[in-house]
Amino acid sequence: MLARCKTAALQGLEARPVLVEVDLAPGLPGLQLVGLADAAVQEARERVRSAIRHSSLKVPLTRVVVNLAPADLRKEGPAFDLPIALGLLLASGQLDAASNNEVWSAGELGLDGSLRPIRGVLAIAIAARNHGARALVVPQANAWEAALVEGLRVWGAADLGQALWRLQHPRARPAATATATAPALKQAKAPITARPAAEDLADVKGQPHGRRALEIAAAGGHHLLLCGPPGSGKTMLAQRLAGLLPPLDPAEALELTAVHSVAGLLDSSQGLLQTRPFRSPHHSCSGPGLIGGGGQPRPGELALAHHGVLFLDELAEFRRSVLDQLRQPLEDGEVWIHRARQRTRFPCRITLVAAANPCPCGWFGDPERSCSCGEGQRRRYWGRLSGPLLDRIDLQVVMRRPSSAALTAPFRDQGGSPASDESSAEVRARVRRARAHMAARNPGGCCNSRIAGGQLQQVLQLESEALEVWEAAIQHRQLSARAGARLLRVAQTIADLNDQASIGATAIAEALTYRSFDQGVSR
Repeated sequence: MLARCKTAALQGLEARPVLVEVDLAPGLPGLQLVGLADAAVQEARERVRSAIRHSSLKVPLTRVVVNLAPADLRKEGPAFDLPIALGLLLASGQLDAASNNEVWSAGELGLDGSLRPIRGVLAIAIAARNHGARALVVPQANAWEAALVEGLRVWGAADLGQALWRLQHPRARPAATATATAPALKQAKAPITARPAAEDLADVKGQPHGRRALEIAAAGGHHLLLCGPPGSGKTMLAQRLAGLLPPLDPAEALELTAVHSVAGLLDSSQGLLQTRPFRSPHHSCSGPGLIGGGGQPRPGELALAHHGVLFLDELAEFRRSVLDQLRQPLEDGEVWIHRARQRTRFPCRITLVAAANPCPCGWFGDPERSCSCGEGQRRRYWGRLSGPLLDRIDLQVVMRRPSSAALTAPFRDQGGSPASDESSAEVRARVRRARAHMAARNPGGCCNSRIAGGQLQQVLQLESEALEVWEAAIQHRQLSARAGARLLRVAQTIADLNDQASIGATAIAEALTYRSFDQGVSR
């Protein structure tokens, strides 16, 4: 007898439909798996047989062939255990075929028949809904995640026996499962609200230029490089950027949750991810760790920071080969991982914030401490950053250590904070207002940093004086076409923050102050 079950195979952030065909044929007892299955899927033979026995069900004493179609799509991971087991029960007559009509399933089986959580359930649920499934059976621990997808019934099961019961009684709902899943579901479907940032911008003393650059980066989605000696506040500023960004909208939250689901980083205590991520990998991070990769491609730090902030501290300590892999993803907002049999895509719409010392010892240019590095050391240090990578960083800021007066001002002025020490809430309000201007003007409501080069002339309005200043800057600083366009985008963000409809000469002039490395980074 031939039976069929439906499931899906993960391919990046998406899941592709897979048909599980189970055939019982005369011959010696055994289970053969075909259809380009990896080792984890091949091992399902033993897990499925043991799980069926421990669930008080019968393993067919005949030859069993399981085909995973399409045969040219590689199947990886233990998520195929449950559909294989259900197909075996269907083929042997222990499950009614009508119960499995347009029902998808995915889950890992333990030897005792228990269902263990798997990664990527959100992507599988989206694929099931898009291909007309009426229900999806998943491990109970993953039910809250699948339930985030509207228009799909989700049946969570603790073990194989409960999954079978669910298929046979589709209208019923076991009290134990409902009780275990309800808190996670309630949290997962809670409305998205703005949450107070753990670190407040008011904690940063002095550094008005750096604070302004941070505000511009938050408003326009511009990448930012902070260069300065130890103690200048680079890390403090970077850690506060995520708190200046507007809250995630529902579509962004669902996409971010899907990325973390595919990476296997979700648990039921989190629910739908509602805060923008802040990822800070160590400078020893490898290329696959930063970009993503592996035999079965998984998201790297770049994709895990999707819709949030990627902070690269000690930028010049990263290997150049790793940093150069950032070029195309920063430009496109997505990363492609190529393998012999497949191409995998992960989204990475991020705001990059990088911090670096001016030299190996950290004190080059400091007015109070002398630098112990030679010119050659500084050139080798900054030589790890290629020109094309720096060209993609819109805001480049040189910072100095705050003065003693700036550090002690809060203790002298107990009546109120200095005007420069605005809180994150105050700056966030201006960022939201600027984002509203962008949403009304830009194609697709994108941030200024995402305006395509061919659309700049139609979208941006330059005053005549601003055009002259911009042209002079391109000639004097020998800016590339990309750098010149990025200068315009930053100037437009400054105009939006100032509630100005057009770009004036002052906006261009301010934008030029954030191009510190156009004349070289080691001088």
